[in-house]
Amino acid sequence: MLELGVNIDHVATVRQARKTVEPDPVWAAAQAELGGADGITVHLREDRRHIQDRDLFILKETVRAKLNMEMACSEEVIGIACRTKPDQTTLVPEKREEVTTEGGLDIASNPDRYREVVRRLQDQGIAVSMFLDPELRQIETASQIGANAVELHTGAYSLAISPRDREKELNALIEAGKIITEFGMRLHAGHGLTYHNVQPVAAIANMQELNIGHSIIARALMVGLKDAVAEMKMILKDFAQ
Repeated sequence: MLELGVNIDHVATVRQARKTVEPDPVWAAAQAELGGADGITVHLREDRRHIQDRDLFILKETVRAKLNMEMACSEEVIGIACRTKPDQTTLVPEKREEVTTEGGLDIASNPDRYREVVRRLQDQGIAVSMFLDPELRQIETASQIGANAVELHTGAYSLAISPRDREKELNALIEAGKIITEFGMRLHAGHGLTYHNVQPVAAIANMQELNIGHSIIARALMVGLKDAVAEMKMILKDFAQ
């Protein structure tokens, strides 16, 4: 079954632009769930540029769907994850100067470090997903260190302009998906997916979770978040069986 995770970071971005109390991402999560979201995704960044600790703690108590916490491998954030115990963590690269996540993790260069983090999180009953580019070396390492899932970075596919380039990037995702499944890990995908480009990714064999944020929040400014999520669910309905 294909699940839709809705990333609500951008709701917090608007709030933090004024350092005020609204819009509240906790309210946004409730609206997303009413629209049919199967999961709520938040990224607790080290610089706290959008989601705050308070948001995560309240979401843990209020979200009825899956709570997925994106995070870097910093000791502070690992500690918060272990105390909060979201349903899932997705380990992502993080740079202070980036506007959004720019690529997948390089776990192959330091597998022992990531193996330790995976163990610590799983010991708390937290499933661990790795945000990776569709590269064999990285996927093999994810399997070796015991990751539960791999979220394929779909940025190159989403940014491709020509049909030829888009097909090339989609084929890379398809081949990576086969390997992830063969290794017995869950297949997830996300980054840059929109109402217009999501279906070919959703159609990849054994795809189990898509995490989408910016496009849904942008649409929500026009129609409301509940309806924006419902529209995305409708687009994905043929892949949700």
